Amino acid sequence: MLSLGLSALFAKWAWAVYTICASAAQTARNAMQRDLIRTLGTAGATHVRFLFALPFAVALVLVETQLLGMKFPSFDLESLLWIAAGAAAQSLATALMLAGMKTRSFSVIVAYTKTEPIFIAIIAVVVLQETLSALTLTAVLIATCGVMLMSWPRKDAAVSGAAMDWRPALMGLASGLCFALSASCYRAGLVRLGTDALVMNATAVMLAGQAMQSLAILVWLGLFDRPLLVAIGKAWKPSVFAGSMGAVASLFWFMAFALVTAAKVRTLALVEVPMALLVSRGVFNQITTGREFAGMAMIAAGIVLLLNG
Repeated sequence: MLSLGLSALFAKWAWAVYTICASAAQTARNAMQRDLIRTLGTAGATHVRFLFALPFAVALVLVETQLLGMKFPSFDLESLLWIAAGAAAQSLATALMLAGMKTRSFSVIVAYTKTEPIFIAIIAVVVLQETLSALTLTAVLIATCGVMLMSWPRKDAAVSGAAMDWRPALMGLASGLCFALSASCYRAGLVRLGTDALVMNATAVMLAGQAMQSLAILVWLGLFDRPLLVAIGKAWKPSVFAGSMGAVASLFWFMAFALVTAAKVRTLALVEVPMALLVSRGVFNQITTGREFAGMAMIAAGIVLLLNG
């Protein structure tokens, strides 16, 4: 009876466990990618996440199919198109996030991207013609005010005469929008495969998406930027870690997406914000201001309210 109860409890909250695991792996990956910007630039740091994750995705598929006897799923054209759209949006989102990190702290840019559930709700309204409740509208307003509070120029910048620079905020918000598009597209592709073979389907979608991304990157670099391709190869040691964490994060994200809505998953993913704060202080020695803390709290409150709405 106890084992049955524990099994039922895990089945109910499995998506939450997968989401927290994905958030932890993604925080580690983002930190390593952020560090790679100094040697590879924004484009190079973006590419390693996909290029070095692909071998891990291949290895997982081989283990599951050859050793565990799982059956690789069959993709139809619609599911492949959804995965391709999700892969493209994910690549752009990662590039925008890393570009923003060049001028603002790690934790603040991560917080900007966490407006993603709001964008997911907006996409649902525009595409599915759903109606937002008053509670949901309130959530959007609270989170938007939090973003504005975080992005407002600091006093020391105003005193020094520095020009207002809204680019980091815009890049962070654009990243959140692209992550929202990516999550929605990936979930659409996963839903078509079903949840009967949860792990295998999630791994297969991860492999398909990363294969598309890696092929596009290799073709582009081979034709237009071979020096960067060589530089990425030379930075393979830190890139392997970023790739492995990226693969782990993607696997857990897709397993969670297959079970519940993208908005629910990305709302719980707010645990990544305090994780990013710890990384900012412990690894990058960056100071987060009280105003930025308040802004993050408002974003968190708005997105939690959004879930209830």
